Amino acid sequence: MYALGMVESISIPLGIEAGDAMLKASEVQLAMAQVVCAGKYIVCVSGDVAAVRHSVEAGKTVASNCLVDSFVIPNVHEKVIYAIGAASQVEDVAAIGIMETFSLSAAVQVADVAVKAADVDLIEVRLGRGMGGKSFVLLTGEVAAVRSSLAAAEAIEEVAGMLARSVVIPSPHPDLIQALM
Repeated sequence: MYALGMVESISIPLGIEAGDAMLKASEVQLAMAQVVCAGKYIVCVSGDVAAVRHSVEAGKTVASNCLVDSFVIPNVHEKVIYAIGAASQVEDVAAIGIMETFSLSAAVQVADVAVKAADVDLIEVRLGRGMGGKSFVLLTGEVAAVRSSLAAAEAIEEVAGMLARSVVIPSPHPDLIQALM
């Protein structure tokens, strides 16, 4: 089973050190490692679920009191991977759902739950670049599906306190759609 894991640190040096520990702890692949807004550093790894879990635990230990958030998502939905890379191919935009989070890790977690909960397409998962450390998830589908997917994402315990706001726009203006795409 394919898993995705992330460690988010408020310290760039400790974030880099955590990334090194994560890669040395288990047989995982580096998916992403970078500085993000507000002086955070994220390391994202992929691979076998057990290896990713072990890797993330190693990263959390190194990040210690500078740890902002972390996650392991077993069987991550492939739409999440494309949306993180801003490579989603969305043909039709119906209702729009937007979820804003205080951590990058929470954004990825809510995106995965949302896309698995209802028939929606992820447009983008924007990870804390130029947003003061916040992130957001942008998705589309029929109004009921968007509402259902946001409700499912808001209900997960792992992001309690990290979800800032979410909204559903039933019939977005065409100019807004164009700006978002």
